[in-house]
Amino acid sequence: MSTSTIVFVFLGLFLLGGAYSFWKQKLPKGVVLLLVLGSGMCLATGLMRI
Repeated sequence: MSTSTIVFVFLGLFLLGGAYSFWKQKLPKGVVLLLVLGSGMCLATGLMRI
């Protein structure tokens, strides 16, 4: 695995954790949705690079 793969997967998990945290704090759904979409794109990119 290359370094960029590890970075993308780590960033995707980090954003997913942030989205969960924001959802638990009942912040606006638009912000949570944006974090989830960013997380999904990072995870997909990381997994496709494997």
